[in-house]
Amino acid sequence: MKTLQLQMVTVGLENGEQGVFVGWPLVSETSDVEDGQVETIWFSSVQEVPDDLTLKQLMELVRKELCACMSTVQ
Repeated sequence: MKTLQLQMVTVGLENGEQGVFVGWPLVSETSDVEDGQVETIWFSSVQEVPDDLTLKQLMELVRKELCACMSTVQ
C-alpha cells in the first residue's frame, strides 16, 4: 500500500477555541529550530466538501488551493 505523509497542526485561540489542520509535513524531527520559524500564515476560504471525500481527493483540493494562493501572493 502506498502511504502519504501527513502532519496535524493544532491552533489554539485566546478564546479557548481550537482548530486542527492536516496537511503535508511542515516540520519534522530532523528540522533545525532556526529553519522552522513561521514567517507568514494565510487561510483559504471555507469550502463545503462531500463527507465521503477520499483522502486523495482532499489532498488534490488542498494542492489546487495552495497553487491558487501562491499565484496571488506578491
